[in-house]
Amino acid sequence: MNRYRNLAVLVIVIAAQLVLLAYQVRTKEDVSLLRSVTVTAVTPLAKGLDSMRGSSVGFLQKYILLFDAQTENQRLKSELDRMKMENQFLRTELTTADRVRALAMFQQQTRARTVAARIIGTGTGANSKVVFVDRGSNDGVMRGMAVITPDGIVGKVTFVYPAASQVLLITDPAFAAGVISQKNRVPGTLKGLGRSQVMVDHVQNEIKVEEGEWFFTSGDDRVFAKGIPAGQVRVVKQGNSFKDIYLDPAGLSRGLEEVLIVLEGVHQAIPEGDGPASGTVVLMAPAEVSETQAPVPSDGSLPKLSTDADRMREKIKRIGELQGVRLGNAGGRLPNFNMEPNQVSRPPVAPLVIPAKPKPEEPKPEPPKPEL
Repeated sequence: MNRYRNLAVLVIVIAAQLVLLAYQVRTKEDVSLLRSVTVTAVTPLAKGLDSMRGSSVGFLQKYILLFDAQTENQRLKSELDRMKMENQFLRTELTTADRVRALAMFQQQTRARTVAARIIGTGTGANSKVVFVDRGSNDGVMRGMAVITPDGIVGKVTFVYPAASQVLLITDPAFAAGVISQKNRVPGTLKGLGRSQVMVDHVQNEIKVEEGEWFFTSGDDRVFAKGIPAGQVRVVKQGNSFKDIYLDPAGLSRGLEEVLIVLEGVHQAIPEGDGPASGTVVLMAPAEVSETQAPVPSDGSLPKLSTDADRMREKIKRIGELQGVRLGNAGGRLPNFNMEPNQVSRPPVAPLVIPAKPKPEEPKPEPPKPEL
């Protein structure tokens, strides 16, 4: 077999070919059996390769699409963040414009002479409530001037520099101002506490003060003109010697960015009602000048600030003049101070007697000269 091995393999192959040809002729098929078997054997492998190719292409396509979607998503997020920042900026600008417009309206309608200023810095310290504004001595600002907003008082100027000023806020523990309640006309002293609220001190426990009542400046401290809102009462309770009255400061209700420095203040009557309006507050002058309000000079100039002590001094002076008593004269009689000026009758005035002018004397005739 080893000798005829190649011949035997050839004979077997030829015989197999003849059998296959005979099978193909018998079945009348155009496809050979060998091709059919080969194709049948290769088809699963081809299907697997095609599935792998389709999966790979689909995965690549989805990866590319997802990558593009992620890139687009990041771009949209960046655009949204930018629009949010622009929206916030526009809102801030709109709020600033509203505050500036309110300040301009207040400056136009109030009789006090003011100058607008912007907050440029804050002071240091745990309890310090100090800010710096961009107005100084070059703009006419002086130490002790009041700082307000259309909503109420803010503080007072404590130090002045050429182009800036330091303002002590009403929430600082070192701050104090004279105030008076709106309903019951209860006087007190406004003091800072180092936090968001302030308190009114020196109010006796038996005096009536209601929650929700407004306090206005009284003008007695010679810093704030009378009639400016100070705050609304939130808490009222009995204390050891005085009531504990806590207020929400009106001037700080909307934050601080722009303020008004009062160069020349004008006293105003405390308004009647429940308090100032919630919108832009403009302190209008009363229709009639009361006894406690400083009159406006006819020349259009701003009136001088006066307190109750000044008005009492003028009243005593008028009573003395009407009773014919000269005040300050040692040893003289004193006037009746219990009478009002309208109840004092003027002393009778002696008639003025004008002496008659003497008639000129007639010249006497000269004696005749003797003849020589």
